[in-house]
Amino acid sequence: MVTTMTTNGTTNGTTNGPTKAATELTGLMVAMRDGVRLATDVYLPEGHVAGDRLPVLLERTPYDRQGTNHGDFTVADPEPRSKPEIARAFAAAGYAYVLQDCRGRYGSEGTFTKYLNEAEDGADTLAWLREQPWCDGRIGTLGLSYGAHVQSALACLDPPGLGAMFLDSGGFSSAYHGGARQGGAFELKQLTWARKHALLAPETEADPKRKAALEAEDINDWIGRRWSRGYSPLSAAPEYEDYILEQWDNDAFSPFWRRLGIYARGWYDRYADVPMVHMSSWYDPYSQTAIDNFTGLAPIKRGPVKLVLGPWTHGQRSASYAGDVDFGTAAPLDGNLAPDYVTLRRDWFDRHLRGLDAPEHLASPVRIFVMGGGSGRRTADGRLDHGGCWRDESAWPLADTVSTSLYLTADRHLSVMPPEDRRAPLSYDADPANPVPTLGGAITSGAPVMFAGAYDQGASAGRADVLLFETEPLAEDIEVTGSVVAHLHVRSSAVDTDFTIKLIDVYPANADYPGGFAMNLAHGILRTRFRNSFENPEPMEPGAIHAIAVPTFPTSNLFRRGHRIRIEIASSNFPHFDVNPNVDWRVPGMAPQVARNSVHVDRDHPSRIELPVIPRRG
Repeated sequence: MVTTMTTNGTTNGTTNGPTKAATELTGLMVAMRDGVRLATDVYLPEGHVAGDRLPVLLERTPYDRQGTNHGDFTVADPEPRSKPEIARAFAAAGYAYVLQDCRGRYGSEGTFTKYLNEAEDGADTLAWLREQPWCDGRIGTLGLSYGAHVQSALACLDPPGLGAMFLDSGGFSSAYHGGARQGGAFELKQLTWARKHALLAPETEADPKRKAALEAEDINDWIGRRWSRGYSPLSAAPEYEDYILEQWDNDAFSPFWRRLGIYARGWYDRYADVPMVHMSSWYDPYSQTAIDNFTGLAPIKRGPVKLVLGPWTHGQRSASYAGDVDFGTAAPLDGNLAPDYVTLRRDWFDRHLRGLDAPEHLASPVRIFVMGGGSGRRTADGRLDHGGCWRDESAWPLADTVSTSLYLTADRHLSVMPPEDRRAPLSYDADPANPVPTLGGAITSGAPVMFAGAYDQGASAGRADVLLFETEPLAEDIEVTGSVVAHLHVRSSAVDTDFTIKLIDVYPANADYPGGFAMNLAHGILRTRFRNSFENPEPMEPGAIHAIAVPTFPTSNLFRRGHRIRIEIASSNFPHFDVNPNVDWRVPGMAPQVARNSVHVDRDHPSRIELPVIPRRG
């Protein structure tokens, strides 16, 4: 049975006994089914009277229930608010707001294993909440990133009491296909996240030797190495090293990746049927997760189920920019979707959890930000003015999407006409010792080795191991909204290699950008042993031509007249992804080798990109 072990009430800074009504109940230790206790704080409306029952909002986090998230600022106030401050704001609106540290994090007991305990711990917490004298049985959940992952894990169990959700930038539809791996490659943000949070773990704070050992390692020295047990910067924190190596070593889409907490797709039929928002952004690694959850759940649930996609990086919903590109005053959530983020969520729960006649800020099923349309000049803050606007849609993919093919040509153009002759393929050497560097993109938690957002990709033009294909300057504006797919005919000297793509909006030169500006919009990657199946990898035949499809992450962009559409093809994107050593993965200990990779662009092997084009609307 879930029980409360310790309570400590505080009102206006005064400590009271646990039986007295209090504005804040801090330091509660809530026991899970296995006896592990999780640190929990409860925020009640000021002057709450014992016996009065309230709707509850639950936020579970591994990032310190009493801490501050860097994204919790507003346009009006650039200083982020702490979690307790935000909890008090919701309490003032008539909610009991509950903050809880995840298992093994900060004040909670137990051992932290990333993602895999959250469904059961969430369900046990809801069962405890329903027993509390201040809970009226209606419970909403909310949270960012990992705080969204825990919600989706919980919803897979459809626990009693769950009444509405607001998932911001997370909630794995499938961690294998985005968030931990993509296209079979491993996302190295998992390494930087683990390094940072191993240092913040309770075990580290309690053990000076462990802390010193972790601090002695530089993640920059390790990011390009293949870790193993005892050979990593986390060897002093084996619980973090263990889960990282499990994720890294399980490279195929095996039952490992179909577990509760990291594979909501497998639970959609059982998933809680409650009002829910799935919100993410184009430069966030969870945009595809938000789309997958929306498209998987909206047709089979009463909901309502909503999808919101902004132009931001991870959790930066009140910013107008991502990296070196600014999207204008229309970009922030504040003043465009709702007065601010707290108001958006409060009104969502007021309307869909409490049944109040609150403003409906998300009236349409889908709300997206279409990037583009700006001046292309440098802003006062030194960023490219790219512009953009919000738009309501009835569905995803957009109902009027027109699939449009552009063919790769031998002279490195993108053409509406397929090639008519036989030409030699375009080839390059993919050297694992000299990978193509990551510059922005849909990344989170990558500091200090990589950063998210839009940046000028012009440096790629000088590399022999990067193939660039682009249109002539566009005669009219073209909107692309959705995922681009590269259908390539490729060849390699290796039995396994990677092919990566980027979709880029190429600005013409102007006084502020004499060399133009090549703005990254979306990326994709495929480890070729998974070209036919993520479950059953198979080697390539060296020298043979293979057909592959490489989808990008989603985007929405208006390519203006005079711009060019560019596709960049390479065989690495490091350190966003681990580098393929170009050897037979079935044979341990093989030294990395240079692969000679080719893309065919001839009549018999017409490589092309498939663009989701949105026709001009009257």
